[in-house]
Amino acid sequence: MDSTGLYLDITDFAHSTPTWVQSAFEAWTKYGLLLFGVLFLSVWWRSRGQSGPRTVALAVLAPVATAVAYVASELVKSTVDEERPCRAVAGAAASLVTCPASGDWSFPSNHSALAGAAAVALAMAVRRLALLTVPLALLMAFSRVFVGVHYPHDVAMGLLLGGSLAALFVLALAGPAGGIVAAMRASRVRAVVWFTGPGPAR
Repeated sequence: MDSTGLYLDITDFAHSTPTWVQSAFEAWTKYGLLLFGVLFLSVWWRSRGQSGPRTVALAVLAPVATAVAYVASELVKSTVDEERPCRAVAGAAASLVTCPASGDWSFPSNHSALAGAAAVALAMAVRRLALLTVPLALLMAFSRVFVGVHYPHDVAMGLLLGGSLAALFVLALAGPAGGIVAAMRASRVRAVVWFTGPGPAR
């Protein structure tokens, strides 16, 4: 895979944008994943009042699936050992954020894997959220190239890896997790019932 040409086009474009645009992308690429964390909490809290235990199960599985995707991304990254473009591409514009240290490999993009996994898992929990989470994941992936720390193929593979693993993980465990939630809701332990939510029945 060689997307150096596209990387150069995007980073040159990044340097031609106004300072406020560059600052916005720098902030998003650093802190944007926190928004997915807020969405995880919101979806879980909302699910506690739903009648079906599967709804709670999907909400709880979403961050777990994202964590699994991150681990997989790290395993691939440590195997491929691709140097960051901000060090490897001669004549490239300086990255807008500090280039990660040597040994912090480029392929695939962990940020993109996390964003892709979160976007898919959240959309599986609440379908209409796809209208928000998918664009946010794409924006996160683009920002990693925009600021100069990843090749386009890094972020594309990160999105694909994260999204596909999250979907498979949730599909495989939604049934068993729903059964566990149902059993937890029948518990006499208040903390357990609080976590799952009693559902409208109680």
